[in-house]
Amino acid sequence: MSSLRNHRVIIASLFLPTTAVIGESSPPTPEIYAREVGATAATQDLGGRPPAFRHTPSQSLSSTPAPLKSIVDDLKSRAISPITTPPSELNPFSKFASLASSPAVKGSISPSSIQSIDASLAKFQPDAVHTIRLQRRSSSKPPRYPSLARSYTYPSAPSEPYYFAPNIHCNGGLKNAVDSVKDRMTSKLWVGTLGSSTDAYSTELKASVDHRMKEMHSSLPVWIPDAELESSYDEFCHQVLWPCLHYAVPDAPKTKLFFESAAFKQYAAVNKRFADAIESVWTEGDVVWINDYHLMLLPLLLRQSTRVPALACAPIGFFMHVAFPSSEIFRCLSVREHLLRGMLGADLVGFQTASYARHFRQTVSRILAVEALPKGIQVEYGIPGGAREGHGRFVDVGVFPMGIDVGALRERRREPDVSYWVQLLRQRYAGMMIVVGRDKLDEIQGVRHKLEAFELFLKKWPEYQGKVLLLQVALQTTESNELAAGGVSDVVARINRAFSTLTYQPVVFLHTQEVTFSQYLALLTIADAFLVTSLREGMALRTHEFVECQDGRHRPLILSEFTGSYSYSGFRSCIAVNPYDTHGTAKAIHQALTMSDEEALSRWEDLHNHVVTQTAQTFVTSFLTRCLRANTEHITQTDLNSVPALNTTLLLPRYKHSPRRILLLDFEGTLWRPDMSRAGLLAPFVPPEGAVELLNKFSANKRNEVWLLSGLPIKSLEQVAAKAPGVGIVAENGCFARIPVQNGKGGVWISMVANLNLTWKGLCVEILNYFTERTPGSFVEEREASIVWRFWTGPTDDCSDRQWARRQAAEAQNHIFDSLGERYGLRIIPGSNSFLVLPNNISRSTAVGAILHPGGPAHSPRSSSMPDLDVPVNGGGAEAGFVFAVGGDEKLLRRLNELDNAETVSTRGKGTDAKWKLDAGDVGDVMWLFANCP
Repeated sequence: MSSLRNHRVIIASLFLPTTAVIGESSPPTPEIYAREVGATAATQDLGGRPPAFRHTPSQSLSSTPAPLKSIVDDLKSRAISPITTPPSELNPFSKFASLASSPAVKGSISPSSIQSIDASLAKFQPDAVHTIRLQRRSSSKPPRYPSLARSYTYPSAPSEPYYFAPNIHCNGGLKNAVDSVKDRMTSKLWVGTLGSSTDAYSTELKASVDHRMKEMHSSLPVWIPDAELESSYDEFCHQVLWPCLHYAVPDAPKTKLFFESAAFKQYAAVNKRFADAIESVWTEGDVVWINDYHLMLLPLLLRQSTRVPALACAPIGFFMHVAFPSSEIFRCLSVREHLLRGMLGADLVGFQTASYARHFRQTVSRILAVEALPKGIQVEYGIPGGAREGHGRFVDVGVFPMGIDVGALRERRREPDVSYWVQLLRQRYAGMMIVVGRDKLDEIQGVRHKLEAFELFLKKWPEYQGKVLLLQVALQTTESNELAAGGVSDVVARINRAFSTLTYQPVVFLHTQEVTFSQYLALLTIADAFLVTSLREGMALRTHEFVECQDGRHRPLILSEFTGSYSYSGFRSCIAVNPYDTHGTAKAIHQALTMSDEEALSRWEDLHNHVVTQTAQTFVTSFLTRCLRANTEHITQTDLNSVPALNTTLLLPRYKHSPRRILLLDFEGTLWRPDMSRAGLLAPFVPPEGAVELLNKFSANKRNEVWLLSGLPIKSLEQVAAKAPGVGIVAENGCFARIPVQNGKGGVWISMVANLNLTWKGLCVEILNYFTERTPGSFVEEREASIVWRFWTGPTDDCSDRQWARRQAAEAQNHIFDSLGERYGLRIIPGSNSFLVLPNNISRSTAVGAILHPGGPAHSPRSSSMPDLDVPVNGGGAEAGFVFAVGGDEKLLRRLNELDNAETVSTRGKGTDAKWKLDAGDVGDVMWLFANCP
């Protein structure tokens, strides 16, 4: 994270964390606030809140949120009861009046709170059948854009006030994560919209808001016409992208709107306005972090900027906060290619889970017909106008699970207000078990499934009737939701009608705008179980909050297996449910409520370990650090012209006067160019005479220690060893090493994989045989500790058959990586016509690390495994006066660059980190110049 101190992070999100509200703040602010002078005093007079600013009158929308109600008021005044005329003296909430005077809590309750409780009790009518009211806003499912067609005209006045307030539409998880690293992210700039109608804002008002937002909140508003943003957000994001990303492709009559949405033009226009805004403030060194599906076109728009050409090489990261579906779902979109290419403009594309990242790679491979590898996407087109134009580029794809700010949550839990509500709720529900839920009221969150499972639980285990209640906190949502349609409200009414008594109501429904965060934390603290039944969701951060709040009780978590959180091993200790299985979910509720304290503690410890390690800070730092590293790797390997050609005049004297020299020479592609046709690959291996003669010439000099680095199997390289016994050999890309014969000793093969599990080979061959049957001309090479699949052996032109073979290769790599990679620790090395599968910690670089290490196999023939290979190359390498490496393995060349006495030469003809470059056709002549030196 220290590297981020040198960079400003531009965070692009559709909604800013802070918005501007027209009108006076409450309490009333001073009439005029036009200058900086006196700002501190004025702010202090308002209890730390900035006063309103006044400007030329203009028409604008203003909607100040209503003050939050007490959760107690809500429990008393909004409870659903099917009973028509119960006696008022048996009001189940009457205890709250006496709690105010209880000695245990008397000191915590203010007189105004007592009056509020008494007033609510007086207004409560137990014989009224209350209906659930639903607000129109959701922080997860895209809410309908707020009242864009309406505006309020303010009376003529010499000035117009406004003030800043938290934006309820912003991505709260992202904002909290960024705030958690504010001490390390020293410079940032939010870019987004205010989340309200702005057409009526005057030019002067917009300029003032721009200035104040940047100065006070490090934010840059993007001014978008209301109709344009409404069409983009309400129609394309809400009715097209959101259903697609969450496996909810609609049926008729919405099918035509979904597949033929004309709002994509507005969506593209919104993305273009964001690009223009970022271009206006971007400077060299800034990192651009683009968030969520609202801005999928933005990365490529920035890359193609003609206004700021330097953006072509800027570090750009894109993070998808929601799910990403399989290719069979995403391919239904008519604009699928535009969206995918837009995302691929980034250096790094991040997702919440490995499955979402896999779906993205497969979707890109199948729709764009490009090579999708386990670590990213090989894009054939370069950055227009950039160093990579015409040469292709690589886009990293990574997994970065979001978390919570554990430290901040602990601070909030220690506040007296939380303790007060914990005590109050415990007294209110003494002797009861509480199942808590908190969800958005849309079809994706599965609230109806949760209620039906709870209903079945009460039916199957009637002994819990009157003893267990479900307390559901509902987040605001749109008017087109299942509750308004009767789905949830009908189930709630049915449950309460069937199981309620004079003193018991099984389902209590609250709305999040009427529950303060302190009250919510109190609910999580007293809960006997937390229930999440989402049908599709990313990281359910509310489950993280529950786990942290349960540090004293350790009650279990019931979690849908369709959430991103469940995909992580730490959350496998929850009680997993399939929300579509009502019986299974009901059984899980019973299991949670009857679980022993010992089992609950064991499960909670596993959950808590994940929560405290995968935090908000980890999410931000890992994503931005990876983005910077990816950009650096891409940029530094782009311009081959910046690498000087090998200067033999400079290096030959050093070579000649060095008392000890270590030569590390690649075999294939450097000393020997094999026949890559099918016939040549299947023909028996014959050692090239010219290469063998050169190796013998080098090894005949006692000052030289020569190592041949190859990917060929031991069986083939034994022939080279027989003709050049004084040469050390690395086989199968580091799986085996043969010590050179010196003074009659050596010549033995040492396995670098002796302690590794190689049972994966059979499974891998089985997978590759499946793809071989479907790819004409392909075949599998099974070696001692690695496997090669030759998926193309025909002409090198980019014909349709080769394109098909490359797509099959990408599919095969993804399948192997997903099914075997994590389980067995494998890595895949792709090539233009083949790919190699081998153990993850094995490479030519690690083999050379062992060779140069004083305790490695080159110095200790009895060693059967490698020493610590991740340490910097030194030891034996430092003892040599001259280390000369020639080849195309970038990882090895970068590692050897750590040595002051090493000279690295790349022969692959592409961007490189090597100190020198050399055409592959000139290798023989240049090597003979060195070999002929004494």
